[in-house]
Amino acid sequence: MLPGMAVKPRIAIVGAGNLGSALALSLRRVGYVIEAVIARSRGASIKEAQRLAKQIGARVLPGPAIAAAIQAGTAASDLRAELIWFCVPDAEIARAARALTEKIEWKGRVALHSSGALTSDELAVLRSRGASVASLHPLMTFVPGSLPSLSGVSFALEGDAPAVRVARRVIEDLGGHAYSIRKKDKAAYHAWGTFASPLLTALLATAESVAALAGVNRKAAKQRIIPILQQTLTNYAVFGAAGAFSGPIVRGDVDTMKRHLGVLRALPAAREVYSALARSALRYLPARNKSDLRRLLDSQSA
Repeated sequence: MLPGMAVKPRIAIVGAGNLGSALALSLRRVGYVIEAVIARSRGASIKEAQRLAKQIGARVLPGPAIAAAIQAGTAASDLRAELIWFCVPDAEIARAARALTEKIEWKGRVALHSSGALTSDELAVLRSRGASVASLHPLMTFVPGSLPSLSGVSFALEGDAPAVRVARRVIEDLGGHAYSIRKKDKAAYHAWGTFASPLLTALLATAESVAALAGVNRKAAKQRIIPILQQTLTNYAVFGAAGAFSGPIVRGDVDTMKRHLGVLRALPAAREVYSALARSALRYLPARNKSDLRRLLDSQSA
């Protein structure tokens, strides 16, 4: 912790979107005081901030009534929060930091952001003003209407040593697991996370289109696919990727794969996904007749 900082520092959340809201509610649940939710003074941002602030007993900066004071650079001067947590889109982090540079006394404070792809250097302007900064990204998905538990979640962490110490304590209180990541590895780390959830969701959407080709509507497809998805994840957790792999590729069933590729000509985008994943399976997973399967994919690529 920083000298003089409370064991559970007061926190201000910048941004009240999916991530900011989930973090604020989780932090409040484990005893942290969220002093303020900082958001733009117009449109959906301020409405989201007001809704979140009401849930966690915080004030909103800026609210419509103090917009003029924010523009004068004085409205946030009485902010007591020792930890300022930026939960805005990646492209907005540096801009938001610059916007708050003159409005808050940064010396002795910790500033965090939660981008998976960007490093703590996005907050360099605050570091130059005396803040200790770090990036802290939870390997979790946040969507509207969902409030995932952060217990057991891994958080990738890098930045200034004092900010890292504070962040580790916060994550411990949330029940998560913080681990260090090198700045140069963040882009690859975030790509890994993108495979784990957003692209997996894209694969499921593609699967729904194939279900339609088989005469199964979207609603029914979702219901019927859940058991096999759950068992696949269970198998992966217990046996790893190789042990969880099943189906025609692991059996080396060239004829079945040929039938798949034939029927998928009606869905070129799905066929492209199928071929890419089949090639990936042949590269990373056990399978019989790998040479024959590769030749089939090559012959069907046109």
